[in-house]
Amino acid sequence: MSRTATVSSTSRRHLLLGAAGALGAGVVGALGVSGTAAAVTSSATGGRDAAANGTVYIAGDSTAQTYSSGYYPQAGWGQKLSSYFTSDITVTNRAIGGRSSRSFIEQGRLAAIHDVIEPGDYLFVQFGHNDATVGNAERYTPPADYKEYLRNDYIRATRALGATPVVVTPVSRRSYNASTGKFNVSFPAYVDAAKAVAQEEAAALVDLSAASRAYLDGVGVEASKGIFLWLNAGQYPNFPDGVQDDTHFQERGAVEMARLVSRAVAGLGLPLSGEVVPTATR
Repeated sequence: MSRTATVSSTSRRHLLLGAAGALGAGVVGALGVSGTAAAVTSSATGGRDAAANGTVYIAGDSTAQTYSSGYYPQAGWGQKLSSYFTSDITVTNRAIGGRSSRSFIEQGRLAAIHDVIEPGDYLFVQFGHNDATVGNAERYTPPADYKEYLRNDYIRATRALGATPVVVTPVSRRSYNASTGKFNVSFPAYVDAAKAVAQEEAAALVDLSAASRAYLDGVGVEASKGIFLWLNAGQYPNFPDGVQDDTHFQERGAVEMARLVSRAVAGLGLPLSGEVVPTATR
């Protein structure tokens, strides 16, 4: 029987948040000094010092999701992430297209992760793209609400189950500013909200927004087409008419974004950091 079988979703959320509040108070106190994020995992897992045989769950949108062969070469960074961790780590990618921080919860997708996540596991959470779609009532989530969903549902409720949340800022789109010669910050209000709540909750943060922009600035605007889903007509059977997509990645882009995520994780000081393979940090 699942852990939520005898508890209503409302009651379960109140239970988790109550436990998370108590845990969070102790965690914040333990993390008054920068660079001690590892204390979160140690405290939440009863002193566990290694990430051996742990699982990384990913909650996110289409930029992170796993695509079937029928979409090749489209890929999400989450489906490539396992290549950058040792075999002791399992990556379970629950990211799915078209979801915002709010709709992922409302559809029971976060609860499904919380049903199976174990002490010592990790939850990587990246939203923002769909939260920002003002014209779509199912997806749109104002930045202030997005911040509170991250705080209460993704960070505190995950900690209450003994697992470690990792906040990931929304990956950059192919939005280039010719006047500056740099790529623009995509969804800046959501990037700022994610960074703020991670700091307030002393949660681990992967600033994929900054890392992906720095990477794109390095390759340049034309070469970035090979990162995103820019395909010529007839180039791939799954996209016979070609496509010019500035949001989603083709396989090379997904690989590079996964490398950036894992490189950031290597510097977080978490038990998981020691499970990043050396090729990710080059």
